[in-house]
Amino acid sequence: MDVFPDFGATSGAVELPQVIGALLMFVLVIAVLMLIVCAITWALASSHGNYHTATRARTGLLVALGTAVLAGAGVTWLNWLITLGSGL
Repeated sequence: MDVFPDFGATSGAVELPQVIGALLMFVLVIAVLMLIVCAITWALASSHGNYHTATRARTGLLVALGTAVLAGAGVTWLNWLITLGSGL
């Protein structure tokens, strides 16, 4: 028995994988850009003694890192679930 999601069951579902892929690309690109910006801001704020800004930049860096990890893990988890479902 082959269990797999039926993407053709709804109208417009043919473009769904392309839309999801494009949105994932935007999420990952923005997360990487925010990692770079927050790391630079953290370094500059720490070197100039502005610890309040450094704390906020460190928080932004951790949020951007978590976003990138969750976006990548979501795809891996979904593929694992699809593989698990097809093996039932």
